[in-house]
Amino acid sequence: MLTISAAEVDRALTFSGLVETLRTAFRDGAVQPVRHHHTVERPDGAASTLLLMPAWTDLNAAGTSKDGHIGVKIVTVSPDNNAIAKPAVMGLYLLLDGKTGEPQALIDGQRLTQWRTACASALAASYLAREDASRLLVIGAGALSPFLVKAHSAVRPIKSIRIWNRTPANAEKVAAALRAEGLPAEAAGDLGAEMAEADIVSSATISNEPLVRGAQLKTGAHVDLVGGFTPTMREADDAAITRARVYVDTRAGATKEAGDIVQPLASGVLKADAIVADLHELARGQKKGRQSADEITLFKSVGAALEDLAAGIAVYKALSV
Repeated sequence: MLTISAAEVDRALTFSGLVETLRTAFRDGAVQPVRHHHTVERPDGAASTLLLMPAWTDLNAAGTSKDGHIGVKIVTVSPDNNAIAKPAVMGLYLLLDGKTGEPQALIDGQRLTQWRTACASALAASYLAREDASRLLVIGAGALSPFLVKAHSAVRPIKSIRIWNRTPANAEKVAAALRAEGLPAEAAGDLGAEMAEADIVSSATISNEPLVRGAQLKTGAHVDLVGGFTPTMREADDAAITRARVYVDTRAGATKEAGDIVQPLASGVLKADAIVADLHELARGQKKGRQSADEITLFKSVGAALEDLAAGIAVYKALSV
């Protein structure tokens, strides 16, 4: 069994390549039960969340596996980690042989999650963002933020990158690291002003209070909501939902787990049939993405086990040759 580090994941993948891998995965499908959530209470701080995300490759008409793999990701989300300079998200990915169940690889789950989450957002943007989208605003300066920048830049001609965070020094740290790699990144000061100029707004926070304000979005903007993964978390307000054509990664996950979808559904701000499409329908050409240059689109991602499986298989294949 291979043990694959974060650095090895980085060497195995490219952003444009993983976007296309995910496009194929959503088109072809996989078996992915709704993930399990468990709350781990802490007597001296915020509770952690334990997530279990299984998936396996689907069977074709002959009853044989298309690619022969089973995978499960075990993730913890611990909000208080930020205070001790550790990532909030930790995890491991276990890849198994689809027929025998034999372990094939144990992959750094944090890094795999960063890659697949960012590339799923970029996959959505390939259908939903304007072709000429060039100004990107990333809200949140956590470990995922540079991955979102690079993934969106792989599918759209990004020429201006702004990073906003409640702690400005953290935004500048991310921007400086991106500049060191040759990317045109700057820390953002006034969030509202930056939002009014952004072609793509990508938010990756664990906020319970909306940061993306619909009234501030420019005509033709694309909103990418990544961070909230429970019904109580909310990154965009009702105005953003009502102004936009709404898309999700998976209907089953987003309508049960994502506060940005669950709360508007509960209040009546959003009707279930107003969710235009999920990534399966977009990848299969069953539903259309952006319809005009002026409309606002909004994509809500909660993460799908299919994404981890596809990324895990890609890493394993690249490193087991």
